[in-house]
Amino acid sequence: MKKVNIPKGTRDYSPDAMARRRYIFNTIEKVFRLYGYQPIETPAMENLDTLLGKYGEEGDKLLFKILNSGNFLSGVEDEQVQQKDVARLSALICEKGLRYDLTVPFARYVVQHRNEINFPFKRYQIQPVWRADRPQKGRYREFYQCDVDIIGSRSLLNELELIEIIDRVFEKFEININIRTNNRKILAGIAELIGARDHLTDITVALDKIEKIGTEQVNEELRSRGLSAEAVDKLQPIIHISGDHSEKLNTLKNRLSDSETGIQGVNEMITLFNYLEDQNLKSEVELDLTLARGLNYYTGAIIEVLASDVQIGSICGGGRYDDLTGIFGLEDVSGVGVSFGADRIYDVLYQLDLYPDEVITGTRVLFINFGSNEEKYILSVLPAFRRAGIETEMYPDHAKLKKQMSYANSKGIPFVVLVGEDEIQKNVLTIKDMDTGKQEELTTEKAIRHVLGAHHE
Repeated sequence: MKKVNIPKGTRDYSPDAMARRRYIFNTIEKVFRLYGYQPIETPAMENLDTLLGKYGEEGDKLLFKILNSGNFLSGVEDEQVQQKDVARLSALICEKGLRYDLTVPFARYVVQHRNEINFPFKRYQIQPVWRADRPQKGRYREFYQCDVDIIGSRSLLNELELIEIIDRVFEKFEININIRTNNRKILAGIAELIGARDHLTDITVALDKIEKIGTEQVNEELRSRGLSAEAVDKLQPIIHISGDHSEKLNTLKNRLSDSETGIQGVNEMITLFNYLEDQNLKSEVELDLTLARGLNYYTGAIIEVLASDVQIGSICGGGRYDDLTGIFGLEDVSGVGVSFGADRIYDVLYQLDLYPDEVITGTRVLFINFGSNEEKYILSVLPAFRRAGIETEMYPDHAKLKKQMSYANSKGIPFVVLVGEDEIQKNVLTIKDMDTGKQEELTTEKAIRHVLGAHHE
């Protein structure tokens, strides 16, 4: 038999896995709705000119491009193919790509539908995204994001609300988290202070890797990106400022006093932490000056969430973007949002055994099929179980009892109903509890109440 497989970095989901995923999506969605956010969906593919240039140089490399339909080489000269200039060639033969995240498509959506939208616009979106990344633990090429954004308002109350949503979602999952935050304006101020204003993107891309590769390799990367040894030296004491958020912000206020942008970032974070002091959050919120988040479109507060009890990388993150829609011609529409990584959350819940028992609910009652007469009787009573909300099925074939019972066991079905000539004559059902082995003769109505009562014990 030919060996079949799926692409690296993707996963199949069995019925049990799908039940767990539905639990994740439903839990997150309920919290989003609680705060007044509404759902939208966008296509899996976007025009490449919508996607390119929005994620920085690193992100552009990870876009999955889609070959044009039909003869994609028509209009391409042989010489252009032989030159093997991949970037230039792909621009000629690919017009579309799979979406890399949900934020840029959202910005495109806002611009395209601006006359139908009431601002501020609060939306959530739960859909898959694709990245041509190297697959590894916790990092996939196809994965779901659960995004929540508010666009058309600059108020820092929005950042507060998103942190509240993060706290509430993970409290419901019973996952202990560390919420880290920073501000891109602070990073811009630091870049000015060390004389590397033109290298802000280089600094943020490198700093974003500090947890993975460590300070020394980050410094090496900064030097390779053109920062002077003096600038890298000046950066060290700033990114390693100690103390709580108040002490860090006070130190930054002094050191960034000559940077208007830097001071603005510091003041924004002071405001945000003042808001947070009045909230009874379960999770701690930490100011982390090494937090950069490598995406280019962030302009203000940035947020990242780590699971405290599992090493798996970020499970939620996002930030403020002041001009993402400006790229598409709609100026001065500020937004802020965060994205929950459903696949990583799935793994964390699984590793920590935090899925509630009732999440995996399959068939609860199986009617054993002894023959045509029994079938006819079963078909007259079975609908009552389903109307009562009980997941019920009848074995479709007149197979041996052992085979049918084995089927019930393999699916973890808690109750089996046996109907023979005696049961039909008495107008009852013999219901067997597969856990205890106990059997009872009950009327249809009492059997339904029995199953429902067992489910709610």
